Amino acid sequence: MRKTQLITALLATLLAAPVFAQNAATSVQRDVNQQQRIENGLQSGQLTTREAARLEREESRVDHAEAKALRDGSMSVQEKRNINRLQNDASRDIAAQKHDAQTGNPDSASSKRMQADVQRNINQQQRVENGIKDGSLTNHEAARMERGQARVNRREFQAGRDGHVGSVEQARVQRTENRQSGRIHRQRHDAQHRG
Repeated sequence: MRKTQLITALLATLLAAPVFAQNAATSVQRDVNQQQRIENGLQSGQLTTREAARLEREESRVDHAEAKALRDGSMSVQEKRNINRLQNDASRDIAAQKHDAQTGNPDSASSKRMQADVQRNINQQQRVENGIKDGSLTNHEAARMERGQARVNRREFQAGRDGHVGSVEQARVQRTENRQSGRIHRQRHDAQHRG
């Protein structure tokens, strides 16, 4: 009887791994899409630096919820539902901010700095997504990477909340991004793999 229970538990774990990877990868892909929408809004002038900063704060909340959901190694139906609700709210806010009466100057130094930071978010979220898909990130590692992305997004909000991103503020954001980039690289290339 004990051997049967062990085999059943092992099979359940192996069958759940692809489902988890699909849920997590789908969630992270949506993060990438939303970051791209923010960057496009900055580049077109539909978003001001301040609006983009507020949207980054919202993206930070989404990343934090993803990290919390992935922390125990699985994503429950309720956690997935909560993340989906947060992402839907963020998506509506991006659309609303892009189509309001405010316009930004995409050629200003401040906007260029924010654009560069958001582009780096896109790249790093894609690296996390690829790690989830190819199994080079375990569930726990993916949770840590999402927590790190939440930190980066909060730093971007802090830099742009007054409507201007200065060179000193961008340097702080870049230091946080560099640390996060190193973490992603180390976790994707360590000996741990999701099986």
